[in-house]
Amino acid sequence: MNQKIVPHLWYDKQAAEAAQLYSATFAEVFPGQVSKIHNVNVLENTPSGSVDAVSFDLCGQEFTSISAGPYFTFTPAISFHVKCDTKEQVDALWEKLSEGGKALMELGSYPFSERYGWAQDKYGLSWQLMYTGSAVVGQRITPVLMFVGDVCGKAEEAVNFYASVFKNARVDEIARYPAGMEPDKEGTVMYAPFTLEDQEFGVMDSAREHAFTFNEAVSLIVNCEDQEEIDYFWEKLSAVPESEQCGWLKDKFGVSWQIVPVGMNEMMSSGDKEKIARVTEAFLKMKKFDIAELERAAEGK
Repeated sequence: MNQKIVPHLWYDKQAAEAAQLYSATFAEVFPGQVSKIHNVNVLENTPSGSVDAVSFDLCGQEFTSISAGPYFTFTPAISFHVKCDTKEQVDALWEKLSEGGKALMELGSYPFSERYGWAQDKYGLSWQLMYTGSAVVGQRITPVLMFVGDVCGKAEEAVNFYASVFKNARVDEIARYPAGMEPDKEGTVMYAPFTLEDQEFGVMDSAREHAFTFNEAVSLIVNCEDQEEIDYFWEKLSAVPESEQCGWLKDKFGVSWQIVPVGMNEMMSSGDKEKIARVTEAFLKMKKFDIAELERAAEGK
């Protein structure tokens, strides 16, 4: 599977350990779908020292992660919604993913699902686990962005913005808060699914008091075919100049993105330590990635 957009998870030291837990758990609960670790690479001489960079699949969907120090902490502003075919699947995931973590919404029956729970795992990453009943499950895991604080009420604007940036996009029906659900304002987004590059995402507004917002702990990698595409996404998405570093940027809502060439993964998973070190040294000096310069570094020129 070649995903255009790949979730990236930032851990202090536990990226490989977390990937092992997730891949083993999802492989056990959904045995017919691919959940496994692909690569664990060590990047040397970064600002965080030696770091583990991990790539893995959960139910056939690509994820990457890194152990790069205690600089960012996961928050429920971005969670992963897992659609389950049976209540037993929900319970099995809850048992493994909530162990050592905490419940944000207790496992139980809700108006929107007979079996649902929202938990932070022991690393702080948030999971929404839901039995979907008779609904056909396509994409098993959906990244969900919750707009709180200063950006509360902007979920619909964000969906339309992202749909305008990505060429292949679709906005589905928006479920809105009705009157009488204060502090949430009538007409704001209770939940809205949308599709970018054949991948499903979700957004929601929440006007309740939250001591968190979006940060770099969860970012979204955009895999670009060439320099023109890197330039395009950089120009469209970057809204916080001081956050531009090593291919990372923040958009106007505070969501972090990484704009990277598709060849980057091949460069960094080659197993050639000297090559990886050269590419690492090159990209650490960059804000927006320069593909030609990265390729020269990879070739040792």
